Amino acid sequence: MRNYIDEFRDSEVIGKIVQSLQGYSGRRLKIMEVCGTHTMAISRYGLRSLLPPQIELISGPGCPVCVTPTSYIDSATELADNKNVVITTFGDMMRIPGSNSTLIHKKAQGSNVQMVYSPLNAVELARENPDKEVVFLSVGFETTTPVIALSVSKAKSEGITNYSVLTANKTMPEAIKTLSGDSELLIDGFLYPGHVSAIIGTDFFSYVAYNMEKAGVVAGFEPLDILYSIKVLVDNITNGNIVLENMYSRIVSKEGNIKAQQKMYEVFEPVDSVWRGIGMIPKSGLGIVKEYEIFDAAKKFDIKQKDTPEPKGCLCGEVLKGKKRPGDCKLFKKRCTPENPVGSCMVSSEGTCAAYYKYGG
Repeated sequence: MRNYIDEFRDSEVIGKIVQSLQGYSGRRLKIMEVCGTHTMAISRYGLRSLLPPQIELISGPGCPVCVTPTSYIDSATELADNKNVVITTFGDMMRIPGSNSTLIHKKAQGSNVQMVYSPLNAVELARENPDKEVVFLSVGFETTTPVIALSVSKAKSEGITNYSVLTANKTMPEAIKTLSGDSELLIDGFLYPGHVSAIIGTDFFSYVAYNMEKAGVVAGFEPLDILYSIKVLVDNITNGNIVLENMYSRIVSKEGNIKAQQKMYEVFEPVDSVWRGIGMIPKSGLGIVKEYEIFDAAKKFDIKQKDTPEPKGCLCGEVLKGKKRPGDCKLFKKRCTPENPVGSCMVSSEGTCAAYYKYGG
């Protein structure tokens, strides 16, 4: 019996699309995916090997853990030294290296660091431990930010004042603008993230097509999703049809998830934000609005993040910009491995270096 997902892994249909792509003989095209799940899927299914050499897929800053700067990790590990604080976080953040330590090392040394599956778990922990300050490490794109916002509004409505979030949330639109205008990258088109698009809709990506002249496709995550989206993108670029196509309409709508957007901007507002490898991008982050500022861990604990350089020899920043591949880094598969990562791109399940390490480039 076929299940729903089989339709998107149909080898016969995929073979026809690959044959069509293999017939491309035009100029070299550079296509960037800006979603960590796409990065991992492309590597897992070996999709790069199915494309002709003129079509180059490069990975952008689509992994939220990876783009979080070292200075944020340092703030989190320092906060973990506070005996009155419980640090709660998603799993990937536990192993991201800071300047001197990681959260998993802090946990081993006795700090109260706990992995949670949802920020709502952290709110519950705060309710059960009123004598402790519970801090959730708020990292993610528009996909996870609404539920973080929900956790903050829930804590406020229930009077749970010993809960707070240390924010490093990012939004995709301003980063896309920055990448589109990079004269070194010269991107021809984008594979846009299905998860983020499900929240924010497709209007912004249409703006990039019409105003920044970069074609794009919102794509799903199965092999057929990705390959067909690449074919549509290549055809549009070749024909001078610089538009945005939504090839993930079973999930993504033009307007996105209005309720999720409303909840997100009830609690958060746009702020300037530092992206690992890219630097400061104006209005590309999210900070807590004044009404909810008692849940802002940076204010509660007077945290001032400092500029921190990348580890010596690590090219994670250049990989995130799409200017280097993991194999260009001298540390890759040598000093830097998933068991002993030097940079964040090797840690996260959505990291480009982790994908190349596990599945090859």
